[in-house]
Amino acid sequence: MTLRRRILVAVLALLAVLAATGAYYFHRLLLVGSAFTAKTLCDGVFISRRDAASVLEEDARADQISLLRLIDPEVHSGSRSVTASFHGLAERTAVYREGLGCTLAIGVDEEVLRGRAVPPATTRPTASVARQQLTRDETAKGMDREKLRGLLDRAFSEPDPARLRRTRAVVIVQDGSIVAERYAAGYSRDTALLGWSMAKSALNALIGVLVKQGRLRLEASGSLRSWSSPGDPRGSITLDQLLRMESGLEFAEDYVNPLRDVTWMLLGTGDAAAYAAAKPLLAPPGTRWHYSSGTTNIISRVMREAIADDAEYLAFPRRALFDRIGMASAVIETDAAGNFVASSFMHASARDWARLGLLYLQDGVWGGERILPEGWVQYSVTPAPASDGKFGAHFWLKLGGHSPGLLPPGAYHMAGHDGQFVTIVPEKKLVVVRLGLSRVPRAWDQTAFVAEVIGAIR
Repeated sequence: MTLRRRILVAVLALLAVLAATGAYYFHRLLLVGSAFTAKTLCDGVFISRRDAASVLEEDARADQISLLRLIDPEVHSGSRSVTASFHGLAERTAVYREGLGCTLAIGVDEEVLRGRAVPPATTRPTASVARQQLTRDETAKGMDREKLRGLLDRAFSEPDPARLRRTRAVVIVQDGSIVAERYAAGYSRDTALLGWSMAKSALNALIGVLVKQGRLRLEASGSLRSWSSPGDPRGSITLDQLLRMESGLEFAEDYVNPLRDVTWMLLGTGDAAAYAAAKPLLAPPGTRWHYSSGTTNIISRVMREAIADDAEYLAFPRRALFDRIGMASAVIETDAAGNFVASSFMHASARDWARLGLLYLQDGVWGGERILPEGWVQYSVTPAPASDGKFGAHFWLKLGGHSPGLLPPGAYHMAGHDGQFVTIVPEKKLVVVRLGLSRVPRAWDQTAFVAEVIGAIR
């Protein structure tokens, strides 16, 4: 073979490799797009009970990559599922199950997934809920009503067309009562909305209940079976280090590249916990702070192994937390392997998100009943040693990208993608919930808004 022919063969081989690699990544990108579209539509239609066309245009396609407009979804009302694909390729299906929300059927047949469903626990008002109701009080003293109305007007306005806020719900609770609330057209006090990473703080509460029951210990290591092999350094990671995001595990929390860890874990795999747990250590546990949705899903698996009964595990959030504080609308969704995706997939109405915030404001007590262990809230808002004071145990103490220094010391936050917030201000006995679809940076400034709310308290 002549030199020229050898060069040509080599070039053709390289081009073939590049083409195959490009096709591989393009296919993965299509799978993510189909999964996102199917899951978003399933959530919006069957959990939030919204119009499918509105969900598709606002939630699935607005401000997203243009590729998503090429994904064709189909809502199946009879089977309560949504299928999406790129002209029949890269198909993904999201299946709705009562009490468990929508799950992407990845690596499992749709009917098998339905067969694993556990009937949801009956929601009954508990004694603690009967003793403490979250009601609206428009006559509460100490509030400047005119200022509050102006605040809400601005919260639902769109001052910058390049940075749409799309505020959907605001609930303001002061001293245990709702003193102001408003909803965008098409939404109401009963609309359950996705909280994204606010689910992490709900998982904090569930872990607190298990600690109170003596089924988990913060200082315990070796709590995940897949890390139990002799010599596996991940076996030394404690539950406390996981809650504080100081595990030292590799994980790319990158939302720009749709094929990086966080997106592929949520939309490309059927077992989010296993995906995250397989990551290697990059630093000794406890020495490095790194925000990771993968870490939260590992904790979801730790919780499952501690409970050791899948039926109890799936019913646990409702029985251990939601029913006890009146969060009737709340649901945490699972992956195809049956693990709660507590990093991201929890829905609740704005009032129910406010109830969760109020539970923490009240030191883990509701209606005179202690739900969380004594000292748990203080633990949760104590800064993680390596976080530079910005993160506790699945709660934010400082919000990056929002106006700093405006809130009283001790304020802390549940925070989620696209502008979901529950801010708790103990000094003012205040909980402020804001839900929306603010995808552009700086479209919504939560700390500035809460500071204005404080200014309306006389």
